[in-house]
Amino acid sequence: MAKVLMERIGSPVESFMDPEVFKTNMEYIEKVNRDYQDKREEVKAGWGEKYVERVHKKGKLTTWERIELLKDPGSKVFPIGTFVNYGIEFGEGGSKRKAPGAGVITAFAKVNNRHVVVIANDNTVASGSWWPLTPEKIERAQEIALKLRIPVVYLIDCSGLFLPEQAKTFPGKTGAGYIFKMNSLLSAQQVPQVAGVFGDCIAGGGYMPIISDVVYMTEQAYMVIAGAALVKGGKSQHITSLTIGGPDIHVNISNCADHRVPDDQTLLLNIRKEIAKLPSSGIEYYYYGMEPAPPLYNPEEIGGIFPVDYRVTYDIKQVISRLTDNSLFWEMFPHKGKEIVTGVGKINGLYVGFIANNQILTEHPLHKGSKRPGGLLYRDGIAKMTVFSRACNSDGIPIIWLQDIAGFDIGPEAEKTGLLGWGSNLLYTNSTNTVPVITILLRKASGAGYYAMNGRPYEPIVQLSTPLTRLAVMEGRTLAIGAFNTKLDDNFNIISTNREEYDQVKKGMEEVERRITEDMNPILSARQLDTDEIVFLQELRPYLETLVEMTYQSTGYRRVKNPRIWSLHDIETLSGSVGG
Repeated sequence: MAKVLMERIGSPVESFMDPEVFKTNMEYIEKVNRDYQDKREEVKAGWGEKYVERVHKKGKLTTWERIELLKDPGSKVFPIGTFVNYGIEFGEGGSKRKAPGAGVITAFAKVNNRHVVVIANDNTVASGSWWPLTPEKIERAQEIALKLRIPVVYLIDCSGLFLPEQAKTFPGKTGAGYIFKMNSLLSAQQVPQVAGVFGDCIAGGGYMPIISDVVYMTEQAYMVIAGAALVKGGKSQHITSLTIGGPDIHVNISNCADHRVPDDQTLLLNIRKEIAKLPSSGIEYYYYGMEPAPPLYNPEEIGGIFPVDYRVTYDIKQVISRLTDNSLFWEMFPHKGKEIVTGVGKINGLYVGFIANNQILTEHPLHKGSKRPGGLLYRDGIAKMTVFSRACNSDGIPIIWLQDIAGFDIGPEAEKTGLLGWGSNLLYTNSTNTVPVITILLRKASGAGYYAMNGRPYEPIVQLSTPLTRLAVMEGRTLAIGAFNTKLDDNFNIISTNREEYDQVKKGMEEVERRITEDMNPILSARQLDTDEIVFLQELRPYLETLVEMTYQSTGYRRVKNPRIWSLHDIETLSGSVGG
């Protein structure tokens, strides 16, 4: 029987880096992290202390207080979509307001030792209203739950659409109505959904909990197709939303809810009890006799491995060694396509495949004695990724893509070796694989390389960015050269007949470079849901522990082969990298 034989990779920082360079890198990333941490706190605060007090005066908890009571004591919450709508103002004139996090919190949490997807209206932001991109953020969380068959917990306190911006949330294909389709698809695939209604639950907010398997309401909660103000206007009746849609109606008469409870705390306790009734997790089953272990080398060091200048290289294996259990790794095809690293490791006791860009210079396979840059895609590396990812898909091994990619190789050699065809083969594989995939944009995520390395259009379960991520077709300087190509010579120097023309071209190129560089700010892609979350480099291991566990929690919905019968063993034997 074949065994998974992993070797220790990586080494102490002082053995491969100048300590002063490491210190400089760490100081830089810590400074960048502080800026992002401030932004996180800004989003988490919602509309501020005034609105927190307003919630408390109603005898209710804030949404973050609810999540804290819902999760297992001592466990962490892993948000996604934190920066959706960040910095954007909605409305007109003096009534413009921001919508931190699009007014909804989506996160992964552990409840009674089971991972759940939490979708919770932020009741400190316009009473939990839906803003532009609020539906899409909710649907993204539902999509993750559907793919992994992870239970969904809805914490609903929603006053409906933010009406001044209704045109951006109501009519579209993925507008508010698509939330209810996702509710239905989750139900059809038997994904547990538990809803707690804590207060306002109007219009679309009222539809949201109904398809859930179990619905709880507090005594302050109500669910209505239209609130009392609208009903009064339309029917001249003297009523309140609570009298027409409170627990008296929906628990005792309409049967639209199942249970009534006195307050927030009791409701959350009951949701925990509901989750405890579900089948136990499959995570420990898939340890295959081995226990989880931390990396031998500290994940906190990852930030210091990345150079301050994004053009400077680093050793990706040193990063992987700070992510995998015991810093152990089974590298596949180590002698082919060295600009790509492929192999298998464990994250918190569970097998995962890694596909990563190798930045360092590698030997040119066709020109002995010459080197070529890493961070690009060449024929052998593309074939290597395709074969490895197909094998992982066959064996049921989740894949982690570590992107730091400048794009495909270009020029006569690239065309002669048929890079377009090899790339298409990889894109087909990415499009048809069904195994769970996690994509991490470490630094550069450029051009078609971003697609080939399983970027967001290829539907990874989750795509994470870091504060160093630069997501764009190409770097600003390169794009400026392309835009002003007719004004440049073969060495990219400006061709001009007079000073005025020279200054005009120079200014135009600088403007293009500046604008593109600003567009690469990871906040912008996170703001419009082009990436799921910006995580600090030292947070990669904790996020991956949670995400990988989520891919193994639910059993029976996907193939997971015993490691003894993996296709990877056959491929390694036939590739000649092991003895016969």
